[in-house]
Amino acid sequence: MASKIADICPVRGFPSTLTVCGMAAVWQQVLAVDARYNAYRTPTFPQFRTQYIRRRSQLLRENAKCGFESGLRRHYLRLRSQLLALRYGPLSEQSSFRASSVRSSRTTLDRMEDFEEDPRAQGARGHRRSVSRGSYQLQAQMNRAVYDERTPGALVPTSVAEASRAMAGDTTLSENYAFAGMHHIFDQHVDSAVPRLQFANDDKHLLACCSLDGTLSIMILSPSPPSVKVVLKGHAGPVTDFAWSLSNDVIVSTSKDGTLRIWNTADGRCIREVRDPEASELLCCTFQPMNNNLTVVGNSKHLLQVVNISTGKKVKGGSSKLTGRVLSMSFDAPGRILWAGDDRGSVFSFLFDMATGKLTKAKRLVVSEGSPICSISARSWISREARDPSLLINACVNKLLLYRVVDNEGTLQLKRSFPIKHGSQPLHSIFCPLMSFRQGACVVTGSEDACVYFFDVERNTKAIVNKLQGHGGPVLDVSFNCDESLLASADSTGMVIIWRREQK
Repeated sequence: MASKIADICPVRGFPSTLTVCGMAAVWQQVLAVDARYNAYRTPTFPQFRTQYIRRRSQLLRENAKCGFESGLRRHYLRLRSQLLALRYGPLSEQSSFRASSVRSSRTTLDRMEDFEEDPRAQGARGHRRSVSRGSYQLQAQMNRAVYDERTPGALVPTSVAEASRAMAGDTTLSENYAFAGMHHIFDQHVDSAVPRLQFANDDKHLLACCSLDGTLSIMILSPSPPSVKVVLKGHAGPVTDFAWSLSNDVIVSTSKDGTLRIWNTADGRCIREVRDPEASELLCCTFQPMNNNLTVVGNSKHLLQVVNISTGKKVKGGSSKLTGRVLSMSFDAPGRILWAGDDRGSVFSFLFDMATGKLTKAKRLVVSEGSPICSISARSWISREARDPSLLINACVNKLLLYRVVDNEGTLQLKRSFPIKHGSQPLHSIFCPLMSFRQGACVVTGSEDACVYFFDVERNTKAIVNKLQGHGGPVLDVSFNCDESLLASADSTGMVIIWRREQK
């Protein structure tokens, strides 16, 4: 009952001495906590969610002018977070703003075995909440209504985004994404391309990358100086892709040697090796975001396959054929839709059955006939007031493509494109993790001209926000850490550069 009262009446739910006041940083943190749970308030009356968060922002700003003791403010924030977690359960969006309660001291494999015992019970005790098809359709209808009120090309709501913008301050995207220079350079994979790199989930200083030399590296960036923590050795061929588990205790990797390997990130041990029955090259992989017991793998024989990494066995009904070699894939945040791209220019959407792991082919989009789909990144684009599911695609057409997801089957509609140098290399791009707080919205991509580009998807002209130079070859992948203080980029020569953002 206390949590219900606190959520309905956010300021009056506690004694006045615990009201969030003082420094702006504190009320911004409280607003961020409230915003993360906003999607679960009054699910049948979404208009109240917008009204709630806007009023919440107004009240917090008013109370921020007071001068209460800092310990009380921190105590309020802690209690607020606990009550929201008790009311709605641990919440985790597939972004850098996952609630800290998602983490667990148990290993990924232990948690996966729980799912195996009773898959249908996972929704009740799992680490994340799913979004139903009905709510997805309702949200799509709401989005269409919002689009009608926005200027052409607008993506993040422009007339009702005060709360988001207040959290970011009045700085522009160019100021937010200004970099002071190189923080560190890793060259342990020199002379072999590094096709993928990724920061660990919700971690500022843990980074991993894979190389065509057959190894993976886990690097730690703090304390200084940055260093290679462990090298993962075992693949007999080039490593094509990898993924962190939600709790960062496990990495899965794919290789042209035809194996999927599961690694312990603490000591670098290979926990399990799963060989492809077709003896085909494995080209990409990703964890099912709602259940890290399941990994989806794409191979060179056009096959997409769901694998249970606890048993090493394929999931019945969890396979499907594409029109070409499977090069890239991405889930939506709830884990209900999977998009996969092949080397013939097609992107397929699949509906994922959470209880069984079954894949059902839904839609197909030909982006460009014969042009490889090198990278797919999905994002729910949750601002404080609206949800705008989108897909970012690199497709060897000298453009970075931004698509809108228009329905609950993963149908895509082209929204914008941005010119980059991309004709043949397997380039990747990302959404900036903090974009929902900014005025405008930013994406980052590698390019064959050895540069890293930042684009503001809200600008109709001069969309380039920043351009980083320093690589000696095509930049194949980029990754932000969770608070955007560091950006990592990797290139075809094996160099990994860590860029440090300027402190404001």
